[in-house]
Amino acid sequence: MPGRLALARANAARAVLSGRVRARAKAGDGPVQIARMHKLTKASALKARTQAINQLKSVLVTADPALREELAGLGNAELFRTCARFADMSGHEEGGEEPVLRATRITLGLLAQRIGRLSEQIRNVDARLTRLVECHAPQLLDVVGIGPDTAVALLITVGDNPERLDSEASFAALCGVSPVERSSGRRQFRRLNRGGDRQANAVLHRIVFTRLRVDPRTRDYYERRIKEGKTRREIVRCLKRYAAREVFHLVRQLQPGPRS
Repeated sequence: MPGRLALARANAARAVLSGRVRARAKAGDGPVQIARMHKLTKASALKARTQAINQLKSVLVTADPALREELAGLGNAELFRTCARFADMSGHEEGGEEPVLRATRITLGLLAQRIGRLSEQIRNVDARLTRLVECHAPQLLDVVGIGPDTAVALLITVGDNPERLDSEASFAALCGVSPVERSSGRRQFRRLNRGGDRQANAVLHRIVFTRLRVDPRTRDYYERRIKEGKTRREIVRCLKRYAAREVFHLVRQLQPGPRS
C-alpha cells in the first residue's frame, strides 16, 4: 500500500535522525559500483538480443515456404550464421527473386547481425565481470554454487562498504532470508520472508538448488531433515539462511577498493 510504505519510510527517517538507529548508506565509489554498471549493460544487451531473436523467428514464420524449407532443421547458432550472410545481398539484386523474398532475406540478415553484435557485447561484459570478481573477491568463487555472475549479484547487494553490515543477521535480513516467526495457535513455525533484496534472495535460492544437485553435504542435510518431518520448503529456507551466513563472512574479508 502506498500510504503504508510512505509511513514506514518516514518512521525509518525519524529513527535515523533521532540517533536510535545508525544506518550507513551503501557506498557507490569502488569496484562494486563498476560491477553494477557492467551488470546494467549486460541486462540491456540480453533484453535487446532476446527481442531480436524473437523478431527473427517471427519473420521466419511468415516467410516464403521455400525460404523456410531452406532454413529448416538448423539450430539457433547455425541459423543466425546463415541468416547473417543474407544481409550482404543488400548491395546487389538477386536475379529472378521476388522483391518481398529479397526484403525478407535482408531483414533476416540484419537481425542476425544484430544478434551477433549483442552476443559479442555480452561476452565482453561477462569477461570484465569475471576479472573484477577474481581481483576483488576471489574467495567467493571457491564456494560451491557460486560463479562469477552470482558473486557479482551478491557484491552489488553488499556494496563497496561491507563494514556497514554489523552482523550476519543484518545481512540475512537484507537478503530476505531471516526467519519470520508465526504461530497457528497449535504450533510455532517460520514463514517466508517477503522483505529484503529480492535479487539477492533469488541468488541464494540458486546457490541452494545447485548445492542440492552437486554437494553431498547439502544432500545429506536435506535427507536428515526430511526424516525429522520438515517440508522441502522449510529445508530450503534453512539452507538459504546458512548460505547467507557463509557469504557474509566471506564478504566481510573484502578490502575496501580504491575510491573514485
